[in-house]
Amino acid sequence: MSAPRRRGTDVAEPASRVTGAGSDPRTLRKVGVASFVGALVEWYDYFLYGLAAALVFGDLFFPGGGGLVGTLSAFATFAVGFFARPIGGVIFGHIGDRVGRKSALVITLLLMGIATFGIGLLPGYDAIGVWAPVLLVLLRILQGVAVGGEWGGAVLMMTEHAPVRRRGFYGSWPQMASSAALLLATGFNAALSGGLSEQAYLSWGWRVPFLLSIVLVAVGLVIRLRVPESPEFTELKESGGEAGRPVVEALRTQRRAIGLVIGMRVAENACGYLISVFALNYVTNDLGLAAGIGLVATMVAAVVQFVITPLYGALSDRIGRRPVYLFGAALHVVFAFPFFLILQTRDPVLVVIAFVIGYAVANGAMFATQPAFFTELFGTRVRYSGISLGYQFSAMFAGGLAPFIATALVAVSGGAPWLVAGYWALLGLITLLTTLLVREQRPAPHGGRSA
Repeated sequence: MSAPRRRGTDVAEPASRVTGAGSDPRTLRKVGVASFVGALVEWYDYFLYGLAAALVFGDLFFPGGGGLVGTLSAFATFAVGFFARPIGGVIFGHIGDRVGRKSALVITLLLMGIATFGIGLLPGYDAIGVWAPVLLVLLRILQGVAVGGEWGGAVLMMTEHAPVRRRGFYGSWPQMASSAALLLATGFNAALSGGLSEQAYLSWGWRVPFLLSIVLVAVGLVIRLRVPESPEFTELKESGGEAGRPVVEALRTQRRAIGLVIGMRVAENACGYLISVFALNYVTNDLGLAAGIGLVATMVAAVVQFVITPLYGALSDRIGRRPVYLFGAALHVVFAFPFFLILQTRDPVLVVIAFVIGYAVANGAMFATQPAFFTELFGTRVRYSGISLGYQFSAMFAGGLAPFIATALVAVSGGAPWLVAGYWALLGLITLLTTLLVREQRPAPHGGRSA
């Protein structure tokens, strides 16, 4: 009896590839650690740039434009990395679907390490003039290409090794790395900015986390090289079923699934950076709070999200991906305006609570569920390409532009944040409506998938 076709896939897949019990526990743990550590390194490097853009780069690389222009210029280079991410999705989607998930992940880690270390060595505008921002943009593009290929491979290595009934829980492991990376990057910067004079921090202190990332890259490479290839991809390759041009095939046969991923990511991605990048700058420069308060709020939110992510993933295994995702999107819609009302109090404790609700509780529900949810929208044959295209095109338009748009909205409204709150709520509504279009897929009693 032939295996049924899965909804949203381009080829019929053998039942073992759809219903597999997953790798043995020892291999699963090894893959889990590798996915976590590799993603930790990639996101640590990426978050470092966002923090530096909010706190340092405006003065260091764009000194002639004044405070607002310098901040907008720094956030514009932040956005450049997001516009490069679909390029990485195309390149590494092809490699991941043709050669293997593991090969793609090794290359992305190397690229990210080179780019981040290079930023740490880069002289400022005062030293080399216009070449400073030019080189900064080029290195940011390289970061974007690397992270554009990283996410799809990291989550697929985990979800394709995991038992289908626990795919939500295990798929959340590389997502936990994002929280840990934000905590590590923010904590490192907080320690340096608090322990050094402002002049020392702006002169050389900010560079230390960038330069030390090379150590994390080396550790990540050693671990990543030791993990086995995804069993689903291995089975596909052994049967000769790889797509000849996976990106083209994904765009031709999986347009609906790619579009759903784009819409479902809008709120999670944009609002995550509205909190971790824009709001960090807003509470410091617009509300006049000490820089340490925003950093502490971001760190606490990252800790809570780290803890809650596997819980959300496990919950999605029990009640379905869709209800968990809808909860996160709806919370963004209703919390957008209260978030800024709370910040306006300038109470440090309330600011921390606002960051936790927005970043950990609302965003965490969507972020934790994405690996399993998105994996189940695509077949193995073009899964790396399809999931990467949807994920990274959304990041380009949502997360990459969010801090820039929010800063501009505050400027045109005379410092009031309500246009930003409306923008935030609209993003949540887009994701809410898109998620309602997605059909839930659950494990059937025999271990398969029911439509």
